[in-house]
Parts: sequence; structure tokens; C-alpha cells
Amino acid sequence: MSWSLAIAVAAAACIVTVLATGALLRLLTARAILDHPNERSSHDRAVPRGGGIAVMAVIVAAWCLLAWRGVTTASEPSNMIIVALLAAALAGYSFLDDLRGLPALQRLLLQTLTVALGCLALPDSPVFQGLLPPVADRLAAGFLWLWFVNLFNFMDGIDGITVVETSSIGIGIFLIVQASGIAVHLAAPAAVLAGAAVGFGFWNWRPAKIFLGDVGSVGLGYLSGWLLLSLAAAGQWIPALLLALYYLCDATWTLLRRVLRGEPFWRAHRSHFYQYAVRRSGDHGHVALLILACNGALVAAALWAALGSGGWAALTLGGIAVALLLYYFARMKIRDGAD
Repeated sequence: MSWSLAIAVAAAACIVTVLATGALLRLLTARAILDHPNERSSHDRAVPRGGGIAVMAVIVAAWCLLAWRGVTTASEPSNMIIVALLAAALAGYSFLDDLRGLPALQRLLLQTLTVALGCLALPDSPVFQGLLPPVADRLAAGFLWLWFVNLFNFMDGIDGITVVETSSIGIGIFLIVQASGIAVHLAAPAAVLAGAAVGFGFWNWRPAKIFLGDVGSVGLGYLSGWLLLSLAAAGQWIPALLLALYYLCDATWTLLRRVLRGEPFWRAHRSHFYQYAVRRSGDHGHVALLILACNGALVAAALWAALGSGGWAALTLGGIAVALLLYYFARMKIRDGAD
């Protein structure tokens, strides 16, 4: 995919998302579909929720159009369409959860089903580079994908954070496949993902005028997870891991801590590292920009790993960058006096 076409695709996705989200904002406001603040919230006023409808509609339509027009390799269009439609179905169900709340087990079962079906659309190559038997490889990939969908939802707790993470993953994947010439069929969907995320950021940056809701965070987690697993299956597992490393570390560590404390880990809370930082600073934008800077370092490390022989060194440097950010957020936690 040429750079000029990629820029055009990303720009189109960005502009359409800005316009679609603006129209949706008026509709959600008129229908009083609002996220009201509570003791677990990081916002202090009612904000329309469900902006992910616009984001997902743009991405799903663009992925299907690109696949239909053959902007990807001949062997991949049907897989892109399958994943896009599965993401649309999962996002639609998640919007029902936004509206009236659905049982956690019911949500998990549907997520498991869509991930299982999505695994059929992954490349035939093993995700874990032959370390596991084929069946175990797919099961492990599905488990990671399912966890990634949920952590993406868990981490969507402050203005701009999902915009930052989604655009970083999309831009990172695009740069890696363009520079390495590996898995080039991922360039177009990654460009769309990044463009749509940036477009939504126009409305979601601090102070946010609209929230993604589960319809957006769950849907974006599903699509991002497929892109990352596809990149790993192409032999680029270290770059794929690096691109998602901050979210993986913050969410996984927080989950383990809550489980060990005997807390109901499936419920909303305010104990992620970034949430402690926001409680201390009161500035969503500042925290989101710190995560963006960390993600920039992770993208650079992922490019190094993809283009050179320093994969483990790149992973080490990426781990250091994430550890430093978490340590900084943790210091904020101590100063805040939180548990």
C-alpha cells in the first residue's frame, strides 16, 4: 500500500468519523443516552455515551469496502470482512449493555463466541511461532484475544485514553508492515483504525463531549486484537506485544491485584494506574499524553524489532518504558493516599 493511499484512507476515515460522531452526539443527547457520574467515575457531569457507534460504523464499512475493492492481498479480503462483521455484531450487543446493563456471564459468552469464530479468520501460520501444537496455539490465541477485548473495555476510563491506544496500535502496525514488507495486507485496515480513532478524538479529548461506551471499547478491542494476532502470526510477535504492552501491563497487574484482594474484579472500579494518576492530577489530558509518549517509545521499539535483529533488546527497552510510566503513576497513588 502506497504512503499516499494510506494517508488518503486514514484522512477519509478521520473526517467521516468526525462528522458521524457530531451527528450521533446530537441524537444521543436528544434521547438522553447519558453516562451519569458515580463514585467509580473519573468524570463529574453527565456525558452522552455510545459514540463508538459512529467509530465502529466507519471502520466496519471501510474494512468491507477495502476488501471488496481489493486494496488488500488476494487471500485476505474474506477474512477482513468476516472479522469486521463479527466486530459489528459484538459492538451492537455491547450497545445493549450500554443502554440497560447485561449480565457479565452473558457478555463473556458472546465475546467468547465471536472470538472463537474470529480465530477462523486468523492466518494459518501459528501465532506462537510453533512453540505450541496447532490446536493449543489457536486456543492460546483465542484466550489472549478474549482478554484483550475485555482489558480494552476496562481501560476505557478517562478522556482520550482509548483514542491514544487505538491510534498508536493502528499507526504502529501500519509502519511495521510498510517498513518490513511483511503482512502488508494489514496496512489498509490499520490505517483506517488509526484514522477513525483520531477522528473520534476530536470529540473525546478532555473535556470529552461524548464517550465511546462499550459499543466502542469492546468493538475496538476486538478489531485491534485481530490485527495484533495477525501481525504475530506473520512472525512479528515481539512488535505485536510491544504495541499493546502498556495496556497489557496496567490491566493485567490491576486484575491480579484485585483477584488477590478478593475483590469482584468484573465490576467497574478506579484502581488502574492511570486512574490513580488522574485522581492526583485531575487532568485527563496530561495522563493521556504521558501514555501517548510511552506508546511512541513502544512503536519505535517495535519498529526496531521488526527491522533488525535486536528483538529481545527492543522488548527490554519497551518494558523499561512501561515500567517507568507505571512507577510514575504509582508514586502519584502513594501521594494520593489511596490503597
